[in-house]
Parts: sequence; structure tokens; C-alpha cells
Amino acid sequence: MNIDLKGKVALVTGASRGIGKAIAVSLAQAGARVAVHCNRNTVLADQIVIELGEHADIFQADLSEARACNILLQDVISRYGRIDILVNNAGIAQFVDDSESMSSWLEAWEKTMAVNARATALLCRFAIEQYQTQGGGCIINIASRAAFRGDTAEYMIYAASKGAVVSLTRSIARAYGRDGIKAFVVAPGFVRTDMAQDSIDAYGEEFVVNDLALSRLTEPEDIAPMVTLLASGLADHATGTSIDINAGSYVH
Repeated sequence: MNIDLKGKVALVTGASRGIGKAIAVSLAQAGARVAVHCNRNTVLADQIVIELGEHADIFQADLSEARACNILLQDVISRYGRIDILVNNAGIAQFVDDSESMSSWLEAWEKTMAVNARATALLCRFAIEQYQTQGGGCIINIASRAAFRGDTAEYMIYAASKGAVVSLTRSIARAYGRDGIKAFVVAPGFVRTDMAQDSIDAYGEEFVVNDLALSRLTEPEDIAPMVTLLASGLADHATGTSIDINAGSYVH
């Protein structure tokens, strides 16, 4: 199967490392122009842009700020004249022990929801407005197996935020399909990323791998090909679906 994204413009949030980086590289290798979003990791994002050459440019924004979401999308459209693929990958997972104060728990809730749910919703809304003017487009939201099976007490806020992403995506698919807008959820399980390193350090890699049906931990590069396929238009009739990529650790 040959996937050709030449002429397409993709925005990948949280693309300076981990899953986002792997997705950005995969889309660029398929021919897309990729807007590589980052928050603070501008040095890492610059390295990706250098690696991808003319296929990528860096865009910095703090997605915990609502206004920054609109500015980010408008900057991408101003640079390229359009956007065809939005990949909402940026996210945070804060460890919140149930012994912490209610104020600490609430602070973690508000920050997690701002980045994982609100920013995703705002970027989707702005992308939908643009897609309606240009005859369609694709949205791929990165959720988590935690949205379906839940998570530990320390990460219940993260699980709740990803559950919101799933419902949002399905609603977009139902509401805007006739406008040529497709929306998908990709739900990874445990993936070897910097964000997941705290859990690996706490529980050990063997403990994590024992939860899998396969013999090795999922890597970011295991996620990227599916995102590229969904972005290609070859799976449009799967719009609204959630695709599990969790090494068989949760099948629903």
C-alpha cells in the first residue's frame, strides 16, 4: 500500500518527542507538510524540523491557555494557506496521590483538563470551521486505553480527560461527516515515552510488559503508521471509530 500525502498540511500537537514525534515523521515521510507543535521543548522540535527539512516547520504554543489554541491554528493556516490533517496528541499525565490535599487535586484536574480536553476541543472546533470552508478534512485525536478501562487512583484525572476526548471525537464524526470531515480516536496503551517513564521507574518495565499480550513494550513508532493510514483517506468509512493500539492489554 502506497500512502501519498503530497499537497496535504498536517498539524501535530506535542510533536517534539514521543508519539507526536513519531507521527510527525511518518506523515512527513508520506509527503505531507507538517506543522510541528511544541510547548517548551523548542530545541527538540528544532531537531525534528532539521531532520525533516522542507517538510516541516516549528510552531510553539502553550495549549493550557485557551487563546493560544486559536492562535496556533491560525498561524498554521497563515503559513500554509490551509490545513488538512489535525492530530491532537499533546497531553499531560499528572501523578496525584489520594493523600494529597483537595486543592492540589483540583489544581491537577484543571490543568489536565485544560491541556487534554479543552485544548483538543478548541483545536477541533477551529479546524472544523476551516474544513467547512475548504470542503473537508481529517481529525485524529490521541486518547488512551485509560478512557475505556479506567486507570489507577493516581491517574484517574488523566483517564477522565481522555474519556472526554473519545466522546468529543465521536460527536464530531456524527455531526460533521456530511461536510467531508472525518474524525478518529487512536487509543494507545502503555507506550515507551518520556511521559511514561515515571511509571516504568516506579513499577519496573517487567511489571508493565507482563500486562501485555505481546513480548515487548509498545514504542511510539508502533502508533504512527495507523495515524498515517487514517490521515490518508483510505479508511474514511471508519470515521467515529476508536482504534486500540495497546498490545492486547485491553480489548473492549
